[in-house]
Amino acid sequence: MSAQRLARGVFGVEAPREIVKLVPGVALAAAIMLLALPVADLMGAWILSLQGIDPTGKASPLSAVLVAILLGILVANLVKLPQTFNAGIQFSVTKLLRLGIIFVGIKLSLLDVLKLGAWGIPIVAVAIFSGLLFVSWFNRLLKLPDRLGTLIAAGTGICGVTAIVSTAPAIKAEEREVAYAVANITLFGLLGMFLYPYVAPLLLQTSEQIGLFLGTAVHETSQVVGAALTYKEVFGDDVALKAATVTKLTRNLFLAVVVPLLTFLYLRRQGGTSASAVSVRGLLPVFVLGFIAMAVVRSLGDLTLQSNSVWQALTAQIGDLWGSKYLLGTAMAAVGLGTSFSVFKGVGFKPFVVGLVGALLVGIVGLIMALLLGAYVRL
Repeated sequence: MSAQRLARGVFGVEAPREIVKLVPGVALAAAIMLLALPVADLMGAWILSLQGIDPTGKASPLSAVLVAILLGILVANLVKLPQTFNAGIQFSVTKLLRLGIIFVGIKLSLLDVLKLGAWGIPIVAVAIFSGLLFVSWFNRLLKLPDRLGTLIAAGTGICGVTAIVSTAPAIKAEEREVAYAVANITLFGLLGMFLYPYVAPLLLQTSEQIGLFLGTAVHETSQVVGAALTYKEVFGDDVALKAATVTKLTRNLFLAVVVPLLTFLYLRRQGGTSASAVSVRGLLPVFVLGFIAMAVVRSLGDLTLQSNSVWQALTAQIGDLWGSKYLLGTAMAAVGLGTSFSVFKGVGFKPFVVGLVGALLVGIVGLIMALLLGAYVRL
């Protein structure tokens, strides 16, 4: 296969002429992503210090993906970019985004689901679907755009930014809707990260209950780890940290089920589309299948190579570095570069009302489920 055919098959572009057109936009988005990495680390260290935690050697509770989209929005609104950047920005928002989602799949192992056992998985499932159903209903009640509600529901119910960017291509969401949803999830996720570690011990008894609550009530993976780390540092509880991390990873694995489900429901609501008219191909796009395939590879690798340091380093390199940071960070920087402050005028603060109510609901459901079933979970 020629290089031109390979490039067209994988990325949907002609080589080399079309690739040259992509360089300015992709390079700019990548540069913003690279800047976002140290900025996120510095801001994360500051956040940990505010809580009395020594940030040395600890992961930032602030996602570089969020910082990338914010920096992209600032650049787009402070500098008038020439049209030569448009092709690369659009390429990053679509193709690089999908590739990043595929790579993220290798971070998730089915073995993590099994660790929670028969009681932990229903807790996660109920919290997820309660959030999805209520947020979607409340969004329609406020008469907000359906795609925006779908994105906020995905971010609130499943796993924050990753769920939003995974759902967006399937429902053809606009960049402003993605930006709104990401800002929404980040704001209320950060509030949960600051408050819940101190609220949890007042309402729950066991370490597993507290970990389950933190893992279901806080949106973003980095925020869950930050909340659990705060609880560990303040109360000296390693079990709660482990329970929260495993619970969050289990929520992330539900992406493979919930993204096609949300896509199906969205398509059904558009003009009364019948169930038979919604194609399986539309519900399971290539990037979702790739995500599932990588999760399967990770699960098989963990079964046979879990103690192998090379396997651990490889999965971390692909999932954490290339997937979560480089590719998704570049894609979100591009989303920011395509977002003007003016597009937010017509929507106002209603989406943040949806996000706030959704975050509270997910927190309450997570708390109730942790109270009822958390005592049966042992890690």
